[in-house]
Amino acid sequence: MRSRYAAFAVEDEAYLLRTWHPSTRPARVDFERGLRWTGLEIEEVSGGSPFHTTGTVTFRAAYTHRGQPGEQREQSRFTRHEGAWVYLDAVVTA
Repeated sequence: MRSRYAAFAVEDEAYLLRTWHPSTRPARVDFERGLRWTGLEIEEVSGGSPFHTTGTVTFRAAYTHRGQPGEQREQSRFTRHEGAWVYLDAVVTA
């Protein structure tokens, strides 16, 4: 999760696509102009150990968009694919 946040912060599209499950992976990542990620707080983690095949991460990510502060809250689902953890999908939370 932290590495994907960092990849969004530096707009590393190749890394994001590589760590996205093939069944939900978009053809490309559209980065929002004027958006700057400024912080990540992991709120809850379930699963995701070496003994699990799935896991979830609930987080809060702070940003500024054209100078205005904001926050994204999300519960992301991850799964193992070919031995590696990959992002599957997410639910945006309030």
